[in-house]
Amino acid sequence: MKILIIHGPNLNLLGRREADIYGTKNLDEIDEMLGQLAKELKVELDIKQSNHEGEIVDMIQNSKQYAALVINPAAYTHTSVAIRDAIAAVEISTVEVHLSNIHRREEFRHKSLIAPVAHGQISGFGYESYLLGLRAAVSIANAKKSAS
Repeated sequence: MKILIIHGPNLNLLGRREADIYGTKNLDEIDEMLGQLAKELKVELDIKQSNHEGEIVDMIQNSKQYAALVINPAAYTHTSVAIRDAIAAVEISTVEVHLSNIHRREEFRHKSLIAPVAHGQISGFGYESYLLGLRAAVSIANAKKSAS
């Protein structure tokens, strides 16, 4: 089973930006933890990061070989109809993750355009949100596989 992880804009700056909100782990450290968990769960990961909305849309549109998607759309959570529509179009089992609790932040961050097309959203647990998201994605993909 292969899972696609997509990190959205500015996540390449983790560990150097707003540690009080996003924590002190950098993206390489988070990816390493995801890789370790993937081995435990016996799944393969492809991990990608982009600051560009169109690239993220392309990644999603080209995701047919994956059993599930874990995505942190970052700021695009609140603004990208294109990413939302790409997820809806490919019908990939999707888990939306956020390091911070977007519902405890500024009002404009409370609305996710992605949540209605995702199986679920995990937010507010720092880097653990990604690990929980990966576990959820594998569980959803296994249930889907069993049902077919």
